Amino acid sequence: MYRSVLEATHHEITIEKSRFIGHVSPVKTVEEANAFIERVHKDHYNATHNVPVYVIGEDYAHQKFSDDGEPSGTAGLPVLEMLKKEAYTNLVLVITRYFGGVKLGKGGLVRAYTRSAKETLARAGVLTFDRYLKVRIEYDYPHHGKIENLLANQDDVLVGEIGFTDKVTDILYLPPESGDFLKTLISLTRGEAVVETLGQGHYARLGDQIIGG
Repeated sequence: MYRSVLEATHHEITIEKSRFIGHVSPVKTVEEANAFIERVHKDHYNATHNVPVYVIGEDYAHQKFSDDGEPSGTAGLPVLEMLKKEAYTNLVLVITRYFGGVKLGKGGLVRAYTRSAKETLARAGVLTFDRYLKVRIEYDYPHHGKIENLLANQDDVLVGEIGFTDKVTDILYLPPESGDFLKTLISLTRGEAVVETLGQGHYARLGDQIIGG
C-alpha cells in the first residue's frame, strides 16, 4: 500500500506572522518534479524560502529535498521523512515561506513545515493505492437486494460501476484472497451468478471510491 495525491493544488497558512504556502502535484518522473519546482520558484522568486521535496517510485528510487536556507534539518528533511513514514510517493511538494519577522526556532520550523505539507496534501485529495482483484459479477434482478446487503457489510470490498440491463452487473474490487467471499456471493444466488476475473493490480482509492479503475 502506498499513497499519492489526486491533483495539483496549493494551500496557505500563517504561523507567527510568517506565510507558509504549500504547493503539491502528482508526478511520475524527476523531470516533471523539477519542472514543477522551477515554476513555483519563478512564481515566488521574492519569497524568503522555497523548500522543495519529491519522492518517486514505490521504493523511493528517486527522492530529493532541500532546506533552502533554513537551518539544516528543519524544513525539507522532516517533510521528506513524514512523506516516507506515511507511505506517500509519486509527488512533489514546494513549501514557500514569506518571513514575518518572528523566529520560530528549530522545533517550531519543523512543526510549521510538516503542518503545511500535511494540510496541503489533504487539500489535494489523498489517493491510497492498494492491491485488488477486479471482478465482474452478473446476476438476475431478484438477487439484487441480497447482494447489496452482503456488499454493505464488507468493509474491504469496493463497488465500482453497476449496470442494469436484462441482468444486474457489478464491478467489484476485492482483496486478492477473496475466494470465500465469492463463494458466499454465488451461494446467495443459488449458484446462478456469473463471476469473471478482470485482473489484479494496484488501484487508486479516494475514500471508498476507486479512481480510474
